[in-house]
Amino acid sequence: MPRSLSLLVLPLALMACGGQADDVQAAADDGALPFTVTTVADLDSPWAMTFLPDGRLLITEKRGRLLLMNPADAQFKDVSGIPPVDSAVQGGLMDVVLHPKFAENGWIYFSYSARAADGKGVVLARGRFVDGASPALVDVTELFRATPFVSGSGHYSGRIAFSPDGHLFFTNGERQKFDPAQDPKATLGKVLRLNDDGTPAAGNPLAARGFHPAIWSYGHRNLLGIAFDAEGNLWEQEMGPEGGDEVNLILPGRNYGYPRVSNGSHYGGAPIPDHSPGDGYEAPKLWWNPSISPGGLMIYSGAMFPQWQGDAFIGGLSGQALIRVALNGTDARKGDQWDMGMRIREAEQGPDGAIWLIEDGTEGGQGKLMKLTPKQG
Repeated sequence: MPRSLSLLVLPLALMACGGQADDVQAAADDGALPFTVTTVADLDSPWAMTFLPDGRLLITEKRGRLLLMNPADAQFKDVSGIPPVDSAVQGGLMDVVLHPKFAENGWIYFSYSARAADGKGVVLARGRFVDGASPALVDVTELFRATPFVSGSGHYSGRIAFSPDGHLFFTNGERQKFDPAQDPKATLGKVLRLNDDGTPAAGNPLAARGFHPAIWSYGHRNLLGIAFDAEGNLWEQEMGPEGGDEVNLILPGRNYGYPRVSNGSHYGGAPIPDHSPGDGYEAPKLWWNPSISPGGLMIYSGAMFPQWQGDAFIGGLSGQALIRVALNGTDARKGDQWDMGMRIREAEQGPDGAIWLIEDGTEGGQGKLMKLTPKQG
């Protein structure tokens, strides 16, 4: 069970960004962080979070628990109604997102990994939030499941984002199977565009070519962050193989190349051709080698850090970092990379513009919920 903690301010050091180092800007010459880090709560392997309109916070834990927290007192309640999840290895309860009209319909969307007779896969579901002393999701419905289900417990992805026009975008990882990312009939290794009831959206760009009707883009590996900016551009980050972690601008119908091209290599050192001009594949806007193992993607719009409005924030898992990417229209460049000394799974913007982070921890071990605010003085 999560425990609320006495507030603890953590001193941290700044580190330079790896890969394409000439694009990196340090936050401060003296190495001082531009924010104060306050640890708010202790969690068990959290994976994602989202804020309710009243400022309370929903948090998923990998083993299948949905928690409701009031930041005013850091007290938690369990939210019932989550179906059984398969939490082996990279599986578990994953993303959680509100419907754009949550205030009217109460729908909360979530993703999780499930086991079936034909293997395992990621599932998209929703439930209606009922508040009170014992909060719950009711009318829980499975909306979409990856196809096909396969063996193994890796690369589920499962990130959710709503577009400005109300469509639901959902990521399916290639499940460490490589070739499905290029298979037009499989949803694995794809960004999907759905209606809010989970059905494939009309007008998806590849359906007329015989692709699965939900596919928006393909040739992806493990897509662990997806978000729309204020201009309506869709940004995505994914873990590459050994090196080659990517930030992509997602365009309809494009092939992002995996496993045929990548700026990384296969584990064990077997080469993969790099992206190159004219190869027919959409190249990443940014890439990292060595890997940072990116987790989560948030585009900042708050008032607390006005200098970062419109920029993207990415957690680093193996990189143990918080990473800022400067966005300008459809261009991106590396900004800051701050050493956090822990696996950062996700960044989220709070109602007041503070930046909230979750430490991944390990299953059955510790994770943290943290709040970043500007340094005073």
